[in-house]
Amino acid sequence: MELLFLGTSAGMPIRDRNVTSIALRFSQQSGAFWLFDCGEATQHQMIHTTLKPNRMSKLFITHLHGDHVFGIPGLLSSRSNLGGTELLEIYGPPGLRELVETNLRITETHLVYPLEIKEIAEGVIYQDDRFTIEAAQLDHRIDCYGYRIMERERVGALNAEWLAEMGVPPGPLYGQLKAGKDITLDDGRVIRAADAVRASIPGRIIAILGDTRPCEHAVTLSEGADVLVHEATFAHDLADKAEEYGHSTTLQAAQIAASGGVKKLLITHFSSRYKNEDLAVLEAEARTVFPYTEAAIQLKSYAIGD
Repeated sequence: MELLFLGTSAGMPIRDRNVTSIALRFSQQSGAFWLFDCGEATQHQMIHTTLKPNRMSKLFITHLHGDHVFGIPGLLSSRSNLGGTELLEIYGPPGLRELVETNLRITETHLVYPLEIKEIAEGVIYQDDRFTIEAAQLDHRIDCYGYRIMERERVGALNAEWLAEMGVPPGPLYGQLKAGKDITLDDGRVIRAADAVRASIPGRIIAILGDTRPCEHAVTLSEGADVLVHEATFAHDLADKAEEYGHSTTLQAAQIAASGGVKKLLITHFSSRYKNEDLAVLEAEARTVFPYTEAAIQLKSYAIGD
């Protein structure tokens, strides 16, 4: 899995940065991805990547400020025009349904795929056989959520060297062992799956937060995460402005990461006052509190764990 930042600017786009949108890509081969926020021109940003709108299955919205939602109508329409026929689920705060359905109705946009809009509250909002996603409210000027994506424990790798020594030929028998089934060889020997498969791999945790002042839920959502995505709209010298507008500074984001015991912090949502050459300074400031910080670069991918 990897995170691909389609925009890292706060409030409005600037020459070198678009507004907020982040793709969680599951593999290059399948092309499947989820999207978190969808600022204006998000689909334009996708043109510069390998992301295909018809491979997006879920869209999560943190809050309804324009720099996080103005790209939704165009992306939904393009997904239809590009042959997307599978269900698309959209999650977000109350008001999201009215925003999307009113726009589609007024513009007479007709989608060729089913659309399911889910207005969320705090708690578990999604579960399948691989992931559980929790949401909690943050501290912004309007209702705003953060998301905690928890991957289930994964089956360990096969001990191929040991299996070769035991004379187990590669093929269907490997698949049975990987599925946890013991096998019997032609000579009568039983190979136990518990002996053939290495220890289980812990699931990865990703915390993607919307706009927020420092708050308790930011720490709770990020606890033990492999990656925390946290806004850092301002440098620390503008802490008063951050408080006024419901945002965080570089140091505050770093303090949340440290309190949550995360492995890596990716800061984003930078004020338009900062040019790209200023991001290294913001990153360095955050690292004085949390060394494992990177300032997210637009159109750059960041691998998550294994």
